Amino acid sequence: MGLELGDVDPSEFRGGEATVKCPAVAPGARVTFDRRELKRIFNLYVRKVASGEWRDYAIDFHRDRAVFSVFRSAAEVPIYRIEKNPRLARRQGVYRVVSATGLIVQGGHELDRVLRVFDKTALSLVAN
Repeated sequence: MGLELGDVDPSEFRGGEATVKCPAVAPGARVTFDRRELKRIFNLYVRKVASGEWRDYAIDFHRDRAVFSVFRSAAEVPIYRIEKNPRLARRQGVYRVVSATGLIVQGGHELDRVLRVFDKTALSLVAN
């Protein structure tokens, strides 16, 4: 578990120095994907791996968002990020798909609708 921005490494404290109080991070303070969301994301991931489009993934849980990153190979930057950000719930929607360039490909309030963007891209590639 690494340090976040604003966290203080306990090994940096020296005798006689004033300590900086950082808010404690409760175990439930991080945004996570629930079981239903992970099941839907992994169903998509398995289909894309079987078709040879995706090869690896990473899941990151931050204080403000949860991110499922998809890679073509382990040495690359993610080609897509599926993000859950509750702070955007009233505006753009909790979920969004972001490309490697940072372009928001799809956003919305329902995960199933947001993930349909991957079905559309596959169909458009076959049709051309």
